[in-house]
Amino acid sequence: MELRIRHVSKRYANGVQALKDITLTVPAGMYGLLGPNGAGKSTLMRTLATLQEPDSGSIQLGELDVLQQPDAVRQTLGYLPQEFGVYPKARAEDMLNYFAILKGITGRRARQQVVEGLLRQTNLWDVRRQQLGGFSGGMRQRFGVAVALLGQPRLLIVDEPTAGLDPAERVRFLNLLSELGENSVVLLSTHIVQDVAELCTRMAIINQGQILLEAEPLRAVADLQGRIWRRLIDKTALPRLEQEHRVISTRLLSGRTLVHVYSEQAPDPGFEAVEADLEDVYFSTMAGHYGPAVAQPEQAARI
Repeated sequence: MELRIRHVSKRYANGVQALKDITLTVPAGMYGLLGPNGAGKSTLMRTLATLQEPDSGSIQLGELDVLQQPDAVRQTLGYLPQEFGVYPKARAEDMLNYFAILKGITGRRARQQVVEGLLRQTNLWDVRRQQLGGFSGGMRQRFGVAVALLGQPRLLIVDEPTAGLDPAERVRFLNLLSELGENSVVLLSTHIVQDVAELCTRMAIINQGQILLEAEPLRAVADLQGRIWRRLIDKTALPRLEQEHRVISTRLLSGRTLVHVYSEQAPDPGFEAVEADLEDVYFSTMAGHYGPAVAQPEQAARI
């Protein structure tokens, strides 16, 4: 089974063109949608989750027409939005049981088995009788996944799932997502490059509502080898360097500025070759130096 998105566009009433002719084929497994805040990721996620309709285009989930059969799609959909509310005084077990009823799992015994299984799968069984208001950020995200997994969805959409999590919670959450990708189409929307690098076998980079690159992360990194160079400079030298070279990213290192540039050959003797990673792919694509899409060059991102 796969998710097929064809020529999807969306313009809001305020004139913002959120999506521009999006075409993607998302196979089973973990698929990363990578882009900065405001790139159009959440708009696409809400559209796929049948929460809004596009202005044009088509979306197919297996044999289902997402736009024409939204009720049927919702029966096989799991959705974890970027932000979701909980009843702070409700216990995790009770709340998940309530959502299971809404999902159509009406048999008491079957529902108990499903709720227990999901609480154990998301490592929340030991805290099942705690109030949701006392959950940490990571625990709340795992509870959100438990809700999204009700009904064994064939399509699971998670929007910015690791934002705000501490390192330990992030690792636990990513491990959970990697297990889920074995049986469903899991679409991971994020601006965190490392999440995609660790989880996804395919990805797309989106900016200003357009797909700039669609690729396998490992192959994209391999294609970029030999084109990324770095140099440690004083911050005052950065403006001149940006005029002379295609700077894709900068970061502070021991009080100085570490610059990565994109070049087909050594820029000058002051640079050294560096092994490319997915972060370099992302910034090179965003700057318009890499990828099949014609991207508008813009100021290199600084991290």
